[in-house]
Amino acid sequence: MTDAKRSKKLGHTLCILVFCLFSPFAATVAETKMVSSLCKISHPGDAGIEWECRRVRSGETIEGLFGERWKDVLRFNRVDRRHARPGVYLKVPKRLDDIRDFTPMPSYYEPSATDPKFILIDLSEQFLGAYEYGRLAFSSPIATGERGNETPNGEFRITAYDKGHRSSLYPIEKTSIPYPMNYGLRFHINKRGVSFWIHGRDLPGYPASHGCVGLYDEQMQKKYYGFPQTPTLEDARILFEWVISPLSDRGFNLMQEGPRVLITGRAPRTGSRPS
Repeated sequence: MTDAKRSKKLGHTLCILVFCLFSPFAATVAETKMVSSLCKISHPGDAGIEWECRRVRSGETIEGLFGERWKDVLRFNRVDRRHARPGVYLKVPKRLDDIRDFTPMPSYYEPSATDPKFILIDLSEQFLGAYEYGRLAFSSPIATGERGNETPNGEFRITAYDKGHRSSLYPIEKTSIPYPMNYGLRFHINKRGVSFWIHGRDLPGYPASHGCVGLYDEQMQKKYYGFPQTPTLEDARILFEWVISPLSDRGFNLMQEGPRVLITGRAPRTGSRPS
């Protein structure tokens, strides 16, 4: 092969590499391969609602797609705005009014009728309910323990709280920064001395934690990930302030006779987990 032919072949190879690395089309293909579908994840509360699977396309936003119902669509999918990005498939009800203020939690829970404050966590639904004398006061989608790090079932109690808690075991991905566990409410310490908390975190739409129970915390997401620009979903803070009254901004605190926490069900599985 002559030098001229070698040079021409090398030029073609470099062009192909540049296209694969920088072409928007190539990036879209790579992203699609990484992202699975939240439509594959089943919760008991989905059964009574007719829905269809819809892919979020490039340039689309949840707010733009669903208007005033965008929060309800996220709650129905147990996902946050950061993870409801282009390429993800969402369950979209055929009638958005069917999921107005969506919650699969019972409006009245008899076993908590004598409790001033009671927390019910349904792993099957990936939802949490806060009850006052048996009546639902507040509910939130959650992300619980992934396979191999399951959130334990059973009856527990809030025994400590820490508004600015940080993980001592896990960092934010691709950094050395301890993962923020803002608005932390400790409910269990296992035999190995590992603590389990309810706290703010990412909600990717599937069980993803190391055993803790995560709620929306968009302030944290904006600080560490730069999105969303206007934090709105603050369920972790709302629950924390509901449990801790009067509110304390101090660090770690033990709590005497905190609310009971009941964890039931089994977290859903998916053969191809969203990334």
